[in-house]
Amino acid sequence: MQMQFTLAPEPEQEARERGRLLFAAQVLFLKGVVAMAGLPPADRIEVCFAGRSNVGKSSLINALTGRKNLARASNTPGRTQEINFFTTEGGPYLVDLPGYGFAEAPVAIVKKWQALLKSYLSGRATLRRAFVLIDARHGVKAVDEEILQLLDRSAVTFQAVLTKADKISKAELERVIEQVKGALAKHPAAYPEIVVTSSEKGEGIETLRAIIATLA
Repeated sequence: MQMQFTLAPEPEQEARERGRLLFAAQVLFLKGVVAMAGLPPADRIEVCFAGRSNVGKSSLINALTGRKNLARASNTPGRTQEINFFTTEGGPYLVDLPGYGFAEAPVAIVKKWQALLKSYLSGRATLRRAFVLIDARHGVKAVDEEILQLLDRSAVTFQAVLTKADKISKAELERVIEQVKGALAKHPAAYPEIVVTSSEKGEGIETLRAIIATLA
């Protein structure tokens, strides 16, 4: 039986408040990791954010946390080569993964941080959910499929988050949502609710906060 995918509903008041409180409290940068040996102790659950370069990952993390510069966006897509860990008070680690799919960097360096990305996704026992960011202007592309397949193989539940929803018309957004639903249907590790967001307009931010808070 094929999984039915829907848009994530507006959170109930209790979940909304849990999300507000989690992200209203202090969120701090902990460390950047360039090798698996440098990962912090697996002493709490964590959620990670993955997406191709220039998908708006830093902007989304900043919008979630209400901090303008917590996650630093590079002017050159693909420059972020570390796994960046952020702490929340009494909640999970927030993990910002290197962007994939494009990088103005030497091939050897690209391969090194792509290998780190894959090692983390397949080998971190405390990883509760991966949020895979998909640009609403483009939908799921071939470059995303490799990560989705890796998450399937690793049995890591992932949830699609559409970014930059304010950049396209409502009709185009509906078309892209249908394309994303079709792509996700092939992946057993996909969580059946899609979150539509706009970091600029604040759309979907409370919903995503509530989801993360209830995972904790």
